[in-house]
Amino acid sequence: MRRRRIAFARIASAAAVHTEDIVRRWLPDGRREGAEWVCRNPLRSDRRAGSFKVNLRTGKWGDFATGNAGGDLISLAAFLQSISQAEAAVAVAGMVGVDAYE
Repeated sequence: MRRRRIAFARIASAAAVHTEDIVRRWLPDGRREGAEWVCRNPLRSDRRAGSFKVNLRTGKWGDFATGNAGGDLISLAAFLQSISQAEAAVAVAGMVGVDAYE
């Protein structure tokens, strides 16, 4: 049986259209500052928002206090949920209503 390939680029592109809605859901204690969503990293004991940011245009994100970073909402989902990139891609595809596979 052949494994189906996950359409990472298509999923990331579809998710990028909904970046602000998605980060509001995943990181509800944040706030918009220009083209960025600024919040606390929910995986560590941040006292205040500022070091964890998501670019609302590109989906790139980073925690500048720890060096954790990624290039799209799939990697953000994997980071926040401690799951693989493949699992995150399938989950994000379901959220945005696209087929996860090529």
